[in-house]
Amino acid sequence: MSTQSAAPPTVIVVHAKEKRSKCSVEPLRGRPGFAFWKWPRRGAESLDGYVRLGVGGPQLSHADRERGLLVLDGTWRLASKMEPDFAAIPVRGLPPHWKTAYPRVSKLSEDPSAGLATIEAIYAAYVALGRDTTGLLDEYRWKNEFLRLNEIEK
Repeated sequence: MSTQSAAPPTVIVVHAKEKRSKCSVEPLRGRPGFAFWKWPRRGAESLDGYVRLGVGGPQLSHADRERGLLVLDGTWRLASKMEPDFAAIPVRGLPPHWKTAYPRVSKLSEDPSAGLATIEAIYAAYVALGRDTTGLLDEYRWKNEFLRLNEIEK
């Protein structure tokens, strides 16, 4: 899509209770530019200069393009338990126009109406940052519906 920046790797922190078989970002493991941490453990990467993708912060923009991206992966309930460990990392939100294709049914809690699957959120963040999105959605089961809903050509 756009040129790749010299940004640090995207760090994805996966909650220990998240099922890898249902994890939308699992296909990114081992891909250059991505580092996976299993919460509550931390990886070797320094989070200096990172922003955390989340709800409630200023919108992610090209001004953040050289910064690292930290993404918490888990259900909304599990992700909220991880947030305090990363409270020092500035939060950035996504533009509100993004729509999810991920079918959600939770018997325990209600997801935010604008909630995206983690892979969808990373894709939207990369678009906002002007980063290359090539291959990000290749193994995402709802890729075509996500692109259609967001009026993105395949």
